[in-house]
Amino acid sequence: MRRLIDPASIAVIGASETPGSFGARTLDNIRIGYAGNIYPINPRYESVSGLKCYSRLEDLPEVPDCVIVIVPMAQVEDLVQRASAMGVGGMILYSAGFAEVGKPESIQTQYRMAKIAQESGMRLLGPNCVGIANLNSMVGLNFMPKFNEMRMVKGDIGIISQSGALGYCMMQSMERGIGFTHYLSPGNSCDVDVCDMINYLVEDDATKVICCMFEGVRDGERLLEAARRALAADKPLLIYKLANSVISQRTAMSHTGTMAGSAAAYEAAFRATGVVIIDNWEAMVETAVLFSKSGRPKAEGVGVMASSGGAAVMAADKAEEIGLTLPPPTAATSARLANVVPDFGSTANPCDLTAESLKSVQMYGDCIRAFAEDPGFAAVVVPMMSAYRPTTIERAQFLSGLADELDKPVCLVWINEWLNGPGSEVYDASPRISMFRSMTRCIKALKLWTDHYRNRDRLLQAPALAAEGDAKTAREVFAGAAASGHGPALSESQSKRVLAAYGVRVTREILVANPASAVKAAREIGFPVAMKIDSNDIPHKTEAGVVRLNLADEAAVERAASELLNTAAALPGTPIINGILVQQMVERGVEMMIGARRDAQFGPLVVCGFGGVDVELTRDVAVALAPVNHSQARDMILSLRKAPLLTGFRNMPALDVDALAEAVCRVSALAADLRDAVSEIDVNPFILGRKGGVAVDALVIGNREDQP
Repeated sequence: MRRLIDPASIAVIGASETPGSFGARTLDNIRIGYAGNIYPINPRYESVSGLKCYSRLEDLPEVPDCVIVIVPMAQVEDLVQRASAMGVGGMILYSAGFAEVGKPESIQTQYRMAKIAQESGMRLLGPNCVGIANLNSMVGLNFMPKFNEMRMVKGDIGIISQSGALGYCMMQSMERGIGFTHYLSPGNSCDVDVCDMINYLVEDDATKVICCMFEGVRDGERLLEAARRALAADKPLLIYKLANSVISQRTAMSHTGTMAGSAAAYEAAFRATGVVIIDNWEAMVETAVLFSKSGRPKAEGVGVMASSGGAAVMAADKAEEIGLTLPPPTAATSARLANVVPDFGSTANPCDLTAESLKSVQMYGDCIRAFAEDPGFAAVVVPMMSAYRPTTIERAQFLSGLADELDKPVCLVWINEWLNGPGSEVYDASPRISMFRSMTRCIKALKLWTDHYRNRDRLLQAPALAAEGDAKTAREVFAGAAASGHGPALSESQSKRVLAAYGVRVTREILVANPASAVKAAREIGFPVAMKIDSNDIPHKTEAGVVRLNLADEAAVERAASELLNTAAALPGTPIINGILVQQMVERGVEMMIGARRDAQFGPLVVCGFGGVDVELTRDVAVALAPVNHSQARDMILSLRKAPLLTGFRNMPALDVDALAEAVCRVSALAADLRDAVSEIDVNPFILGRKGGVAVDALVIGNREDQP
């Protein structure tokens, strides 16, 4: 990877002097500050841009570290073969027309090139990529227009972008003083991919923060490992995930499968590995700059120092909306402020200095310093309204100097719509001030920053063990169902036997064959009872009309049993009926759901949320990689929007959250242990009471033919 990204010598196949051509642009971009050897290759030229030009790769006086290929698709595979045989370190392939066009022959060509490169140890970037840039070495290995004329600013932020254009947009923030170490774009990722690039930047001494934008990765486990390495190295990994609109790439058989689709799987993977999730592309650069300039927060709360009452209220509103803590200042801080803030201002948090602060920059500085020295604040937010010369430039220079003296970051929110107005360039270039052009983005970035470091400590600790279960018994249930010729879905009784093998409490029930046996079973269990058809072919019994509840006497049981058998027999497809399940009626409680799904990229996921028939409508669920321990399960439950309903909201009784967490933990262990056998698990409802909870209905689905 180092020979590819930080080469000592570069060959450009397809070099050209034609203005605007990729070959000409590439040579211009390489030469912005590169000190190594450059070898243009093109049989039509003797020299290009003042450099000796060679006819073939084999004619070079040395084996180059990196070769950039700018030729038609038909010529690329042969060049890959020849370069790998020579011992070239890496190749960057601009050429398009490979796997991205979807043609089988093009996909196969790309596959063969990747195999050639991997067998030789040569790294292959692309095809169909715009190239890369290494600001550490001041070299642009790309064809981006006018890249060589851009302001080049070295910094400590590395960019990885599957979209070459979006990455280039981020790079253009150098024009306002934002610095970077690298810009890396993998194109089709036939060999070098996003995971390789994250790992490279983790090992790059100059990179402190990694910004990553992609639609997806081939290997979820490699992404997890790269993210864990970034977390351990204390290099915040910020990811903006595109293509989230498709919930699942296949039809799910359970509620869980519908809700824990690909977008939820990525989010669960990110949270498990400490990734900072960016949900707004416009926030990426600003958030990265905050992480780069601020280090580890020294408190949880944030102070807001405003010269406008309106801006102060705006900050408070956004903090409440986003969940960022704005604690009151200490008594000592309030006393310091009271000495300088007018009576018609406010010494609270947010602090309103009023327009009086415009008269004295020193007053402004003293107040900001007071907030920065308050032990309850991790950072100071300073909204900046006006922009006019020369005052706002002088104020910016003063605040930039002040920020250098403080041991906490200053976040400047440029509220004025003159986005590049006088003074903004000073704040952008300041080594200690993080500049935002949106109050919402500023508050959200601070929330991400404080959350990241609080969670990092927890994630780096050795996790407690998850629950254990009887995998042998669970597998025997699957084997029995398969031997009977049933499809991937287990019946309710079989599903509950699998859950019981892992210690999940299930309803007491008896499987019977006819109305008379149902009456006997009901007598044994005790009235009232519930009754359901048990069938592997009816995964959703309520919708099929084969459930009866609150049957209070023998006559009702006998009548319901006959109705259920008749209804089931009339269903489309003539489902195979295992019998009638006679179950105890569970005491009233809150309906929850617990589930699991095996994701094609990240393996088993566990899901919990509020259940019942409207689970897919409300979608109040939490998703995590399985297995989870008890503490992680509690965190999932308490993250739900309606979690206060479980903990004593408005004098309601507090329910047994620990019992629910234990069940979530055990379902997650089941999904992890039997990942080769289980596709989906749906426990809905799980009735949670004041003391304990019980699985009332369950659906476990084994391997499916369409499961990747």
